[in-house]
Amino acid sequence: MPLPSTYADRNCSLARSLEVVGERWTFLIVRDAFYGVRRFGDFATQLGIPRAVLTGRLKSLVQEDVLTRDDDGAGTVEYRLTAKGIALWPIVHALMNWGDTFYSPAGVKRTLSHDQDGGLLDQEGRCQECGVVVPVPEIRVEPGPGFDPTDPVHDPVSKAINTPRRLLEPVMTPRIPRADES
Repeated sequence: MPLPSTYADRNCSLARSLEVVGERWTFLIVRDAFYGVRRFGDFATQLGIPRAVLTGRLKSLVQEDVLTRDDDGAGTVEYRLTAKGIALWPIVHALMNWGDTFYSPAGVKRTLSHDQDGGLLDQEGRCQECGVVVPVPEIRVEPGPGFDPTDPVHDPVSKAINTPRRLLEPVMTPRIPRADES
């Protein structure tokens, strides 16, 4: 029996959650928002996602209040995680841990530490130095031993998110005007 195309009316929290963030591109957008990616073009560059797909996923995440869309009126639009979006961090972190355990034989791809004292975070997000569960804005991310620095990606977004930085810290890349802008 085929699965229904939507679970929005089902009495299952997991099914409803998967309706919102269970698609691969959607979850990668959320991951990159934690890494500080905020602009449409930067998401497109970093993910290699078709623009039409990105448009749809961003619209859905805004409708679901996972992201907010901020337009400065001068043509710059940024997408930021809401409190509801930031609440997804333990899931993102758990999937990163799972992937590192089973698919990264050279070690973790990215290390996470407490920015205040440098203590590494355990799998539950607790600082091994001071013992607190570290809030997302205080988490420092940097390439770990399983990170491949010879990856041929050289775009400014990848360079920015592959340098040591705090989660949610905005990626600052030059805004390139579209062809239809003067």
